[in-house]
Amino acid sequence: MTAGDVVTAVLLPAGAAFCAVGALGVLRFPDLLTRLHAATKPQTIGLLLVLAGAAPQARSVAAAAPLLLVAIVQLLTAPVAAQTIGAAAYRAGALDRSALTLDDTDTDIDDTGRGP
Repeated sequence: MTAGDVVTAVLLPAGAAFCAVGALGVLRFPDLLTRLHAATKPQTIGLLLVLAGAAPQARSVAAAAPLLLVAIVQLLTAPVAAQTIGAAAYRAGALDRSALTLDDTDTDIDDTGRGP
């Protein structure tokens, strides 16, 4: 068993555990914002751990390069998607605004969905 095998044996189950906890959060959390949090944060960390665990098994840098590309795309798209979905839900009135601790957008968006 090589060092790469040990790294893979640790990171793959850890990534899978993060993904499983994120999926459980999506099922169990009560509202959209907490579900978005569960869908983005642990899922992103889980995928990065899985990719880091798969990288030592790649026999060359060229074989591992697509893993880095997938990680970069995930890091760029998950927060943007969550922000967009959250903002759309806020504008549509699908959120319980009384549950928000701080609502900076309350004065920025009027009933038409446009700012000042």
